[in-house]
Amino acid sequence: MHLTLKKISPALGAVVAGIDLARPLTEQLRLELLNSLVERQVLFFRDQHLTPQQHRDFAAKFGDLHIHPIYPHVAGVREIIVLDTQKIDLADNAIWHTDVTFAEKPPMGAILRAEKLPETGGDTLWSSGAAAYAALSHPMREMLEKLTATHDFVKSFPVERFGGGADAYAKWEKARLDNPPVRHPVIRSHPITGDKSIFVNEGFTSCINELSGRESKFLLEFLFQHIAKPEFTIRWQWQVGDIAFWDNRSTQHYAVDDYRPNHRVMHRATIIGDVPRA
Repeated sequence: MHLTLKKISPALGAVVAGIDLARPLTEQLRLELLNSLVERQVLFFRDQHLTPQQHRDFAAKFGDLHIHPIYPHVAGVREIIVLDTQKIDLADNAIWHTDVTFAEKPPMGAILRAEKLPETGGDTLWSSGAAAYAALSHPMREMLEKLTATHDFVKSFPVERFGGGADAYAKWEKARLDNPPVRHPVIRSHPITGDKSIFVNEGFTSCINELSGRESKFLLEFLFQHIAKPEFTIRWQWQVGDIAFWDNRSTQHYAVDDYRPNHRVMHRATIIGDVPRA
């Protein structure tokens, strides 16, 4: 197999052709994909019809897989979570967020596969935290690099949405206790390239620790708006069989919630990463 990449925008994104992800992945191809992922931050593959087991096995080539504490999973394949609008509240996906930053070791990446789509709508946007960081002034970058932020599971998974009923509450309470708030640097250095990225997100970041409450709120709102600027983003219009593979260390994404009451089902594998460093 010979990979070809077509860039989507200057900031991030590429469409990859010349590979069948259902076939076993050689080490050479794995490294080529990993290098392309780090460079382009999100990769897209058309016409990939994987079983959940194949999806899991492909993702596992890049690291250990995360088991989500709240979302349901494919029967018999617990590493593949099911994002089904008819089964679970997905409002936490319809904001700019980076996956599972409430963990001490947030994911290095995630692989999302389109299973069922509405006739129109349901696109996903990605933003480059690296491009957003690079566009800041030097004094702003210097200040941010000295700061840390708290990331909290409860911000995107509040009990009122995920704790209804005894069984759901018990599951939510265990997830909350297993995932206490954590601190990460506001500006993260990529573990492979050393490139810096903005590493706060509306989904899970609750405050900047070194600032007053008012200062923290003001600065976070600025960063949330800044990273969503069109210059740093791309928008992907899904087709059934599409796969997106993104670098969770340097991107955020937003699942556009514009298709209800139509049905949308996505499957995701999440690859465990490392402890973020400034």
